Amino acid sequence: MASYWPEFFTVAVVHLLAVASPGPDLAIMIRQSLCQSRYHALLTASGIGVGILVHVTYSLLGIGLIIQQSLVMFSVLKVVGALYLTWIAWQCLRSKAGGLYVPTEPGPTQSAPGAFRLGFFTNALNPKATLFFVALFSVVISPGTPLAIQAGYGLYMATATGLWFSAVAVFFTLPHVRRGFARFGHWLDRLMGGVLLLLAGQLLFSTLTGEAAPDATSQH
Repeated sequence: MASYWPEFFTVAVVHLLAVASPGPDLAIMIRQSLCQSRYHALLTASGIGVGILVHVTYSLLGIGLIIQQSLVMFSVLKVVGALYLTWIAWQCLRSKAGGLYVPTEPGPTQSAPGAFRLGFFTNALNPKATLFFVALFSVVISPGTPLAIQAGYGLYMATATGLWFSAVAVFFTLPHVRRGFARFGHWLDRLMGGVLLLLAGQLLFSTLTGEAAPDATSQH
């Protein structure tokens, strides 16, 4: 067991770099934290963490390599992911002045399952996360590592991801942070919509150009 600690440390560092990098997960979490209650933001963070388990599961089963090597399957995944991001972006771009959730005022809320699903599908349908985990399980993690140890790595990454985005939720739901964004919250919402729309466009463009190179540090 002790012989796997260096490998685990490498996995943990690579994952930390990936989870802290800007991407759909972070954009969604900031929007949720500023536009919904802390409870809903934490549910979204939990959804993102559970979404990690989807990538871990198919990587352990070897399906990830099949997806990566099949241009059609990976292209379909990218198109579905792009369409989902476009739908979320459209919701953001429709934001109106006064639409930002403020603790002292009634604001638009979503159901608890809806908040969880938002985080789950944002991560599970992220093609860059697919490439990240395929690269991780085929390059960083040795094929000789026992399946139980690899599963342990996966559980760690899911937990660490959930905790990281929970910290993001807690920070952006602090009263003084929210007050700072309250006056121009709808513009921030629209900015997030623009970012998500650009990410969706990037996915569609890479599909048209056939780009599918793994990027182990741009998962989120």
